[in-house]
Amino acid sequence: MLLDHSLAVRETAAGALRNLSACGGFEVCDDMVTKDIMTPLVALLKECSAGLDANQLSPKKCKETNKNYVEDIANEAINLLWNVCECNNTAVSIFNKEGCLEAVLHYMKKFSTNVDLAISVANCLQAVTEDNPELLSSFNSSAQQVLETVMLCPESTMKHILLRTLIAGTIWNIKDTIPQGSLASMVNAILKIFSESLEVDAGETIIRMSEAEKNRLKLAAEAETEENMSDVMDNCVLSEDDEMEEIPKRKVRRENDISDLLPADKWELKEVTALLMAQQTALEIIVNMCCSEDPSDDEWEELSSSDESDLFMENSYNEGSGLLMSPLCLSDEVNSAFLNYLIPKKILEKTAFPNSVALDICMHNPSWKPLIKKLNTVQCRALTCLHSILLVSDVDCLGGASALQSLAQHLSQLVFSKTEFPKDTEYLEAVTSALRALLQTMASKNISQMRKEGKGEYSADQLCVLDNVKMNLRRFIAYQETLVKNPT
Repeated sequence: MLLDHSLAVRETAAGALRNLSACGGFEVCDDMVTKDIMTPLVALLKECSAGLDANQLSPKKCKETNKNYVEDIANEAINLLWNVCECNNTAVSIFNKEGCLEAVLHYMKKFSTNVDLAISVANCLQAVTEDNPELLSSFNSSAQQVLETVMLCPESTMKHILLRTLIAGTIWNIKDTIPQGSLASMVNAILKIFSESLEVDAGETIIRMSEAEKNRLKLAAEAETEENMSDVMDNCVLSEDDEMEEIPKRKVRRENDISDLLPADKWELKEVTALLMAQQTALEIIVNMCCSEDPSDDEWEELSSSDESDLFMENSYNEGSGLLMSPLCLSDEVNSAFLNYLIPKKILEKTAFPNSVALDICMHNPSWKPLIKKLNTVQCRALTCLHSILLVSDVDCLGGASALQSLAQHLSQLVFSKTEFPKDTEYLEAVTSALRALLQTMASKNISQMRKEGKGEYSADQLCVLDNVKMNLRRFIAYQETLVKNPT
């Protein structure tokens, strides 16, 4: 059905397969590849790419529905391709061998008129370029130019922020294809985009977009009321003959119009969702930038907490050059860009709980309730990111001893404060890992938990806070022991 003669059938089939791949996860995606989903899917993608500029649409259908079937089919197909490639290595190999990159980049060129299609392509590109050296040779100067053009897009909507963030992630994945002389500017361009993404306050955006949605729905209801009143007045003045002719026309129009069966266009909700996805993506890539020299997941599992510190010290020495380097070999280009764009500061801001007003809006609106999980995910990614930065950055770059002492109190409050925001296993693991990394850093630099006033004296307030921190840390250790004994 992906290659059916009917464009509507193609779109529906691609959409159904996309949903199956998204809901079914690895098992369903593996089964799809085993049953050769890639052959018709690749053929469909190449056919849509060839027809993208050829206007192979029925002019009548396009005029009536204002619908571009080729782009809509491509959007569903790209999402299906993204899902299977993310779950199955065989699908990625087929992507490489069949030269799908050229077709996919052709869709990206439509970013100025179809940002949704461009976002789907960007998601797919980020997935297929990760740990895929075979594909790197396909990224010639022309392909890189397409990505650079998107990165320079000036649009400021949340969807465009997401698009630029995803493209920045793709460029980081293909950094080995970038000329050595351009690496510094590339890193700066990537972190500038991440900085702009993280700078937006998600809580304030939720409040603002929620209010915009209420106003839009109010205006739409008023307009619908006026239209209904107008129809009533028109029917009153119709003659009996005219009325007999008019009614069938209206019935035919309503029978062919399925818009009432489709979900309402919640563009405000989509904007907030795009922002949260952009921030999550930015934080995940920053972790990769910090940990590009990290051992594999299997190696990490074999290490204890104390082993980690030894590993970082080992990684700080380059045997080839005999030079002492920063932990995990964080490059000067990345480190400088981190500081120029205030990346550590913005990451720290994302570790805080979202404001209560935004949470209340999400809790009381069924359509917006899934945003709570996305907010939770962003906070967890920020904490994981903070953990990585603490391990790779110099103390002075983090603001010095005073900043680390304040951070210790902040993380302690995140662990033990009472909040309506859910504290699931992922969150507790992220926040305790960040706290552990902070304590390791402070211990390695012999930094006390609180800064002193004057000549070696603590103020009464500082002593009180210090006691609270110590008490919280004891509770933290006891809590971890409880989790080990009873994981549920």
